[in-house]
Amino acid sequence: MAKVKSFFFDQDGVIIDTERDGHRVAFNRAFKEFGFPVEWDVETYHALLQVGGGKERMLYYLHAHGFGAEVKPTEEADLIKVMHQRKTEIFIGMLENGSLPLRAGIRRFMHEAVTAGLQISICTTSNERATRVIVTRILAEIPFQFVLAGDVVRHKKPDPEIYNLILQNTGLNPDEAVVVEDSRNGLVAAKGAFLPVVVTTNVYTEAEDLHEADIIVTSLGDPDGEKGILKKAGPNLDFDGVLHAEALVKYFES
Repeated sequence: MAKVKSFFFDQDGVIIDTERDGHRVAFNRAFKEFGFPVEWDVETYHALLQVGGGKERMLYYLHAHGFGAEVKPTEEADLIKVMHQRKTEIFIGMLENGSLPLRAGIRRFMHEAVTAGLQISICTTSNERATRVIVTRILAEIPFQFVLAGDVVRHKKPDPEIYNLILQNTGLNPDEAVVVEDSRNGLVAAKGAFLPVVVTTNVYTEAEDLHEADIIVTSLGDPDGEKGILKKAGPNLDFDGVLHAEALVKYFES
């Protein structure tokens, strides 16, 4: 493999474990504010995560189950747009007030990568405003090379479009970067762009089919905090519950 020059990070579930206690809660609050008797429990939202994109998720649920009140077909698009905007406001408020902390090892790993002269980019199809809060406030000290978010691509993950775009923007070959993802959709998207992938699982993704991943851990881990558990890797990965940037570079360059 060529020399690794960059890490591409997904956002939701990787940088911050946002899905169960962030996005799901925000969706439910938005439904309530708009007068719809809809509440997505943990299992329901897990199933809905197989649909890429928040607006797409809401539209899918509307067509499959309804919102508990009549929504005319001619009103669907505007309703979904406005309700998703409100959901985003709620979610951003949660980010801003510190309700959703970083996942274990994220800040440490990014600092290690920057110190080693590696570039870091974010590749997410999540809302651009939420991503902006993360990169300008929560991780303001990290010099991100590119931040791709929201509707920057037409097709959501598992389509590889966003990873093809970041390769185009960086000018890198697929073997010069490593993706950090958390779900099957993200894994398939990255592999569709022929990129090596590290998966950091969470409660929603730990039981998914992730066999194409090069490495699977439960978290990146911190020396003085949560330790990750290694689920898959080759024999030459240096891992003691904490996954270091230089160890990953060495692993993929060997």
